[in-house]
Amino acid sequence: MITPNSTLQVIPNNTIGLPKKELILEIELNGKMKFEHLMNTIYNQFGICHRVLSANVEYVNGNSFGSVQLYINVNSEDYQQLEFYLNKNKLLSTMVEYNCRKYF
Repeated sequence: MITPNSTLQVIPNNTIGLPKKELILEIELNGKMKFEHLMNTIYNQFGICHRVLSANVEYVNGNSFGSVQLYINVNSEDYQQLEFYLNKNKLLSTMVEYNCRKYF
């Protein structure tokens, strides 16, 4: 069960109008943060909706290890804030821009 964390600060979304990009974000979980807490923070604190594309997560003594790939649609400022958060918590991440070929 995910419980709300009252210490999280909600960042106001004043970046309306900035272009968004579709990205695939891979995050390496190293036991420093629980998988559920990370997903909750990405959505609640940063306001970033995401889809889990794949997750290989193992729990050892309540700690999460492994990796997760997320599909996100964000502007550059929101992504920079998320990247800063991941670096601050020593979570390695890799971002790839998602381009879907469109046929007419």
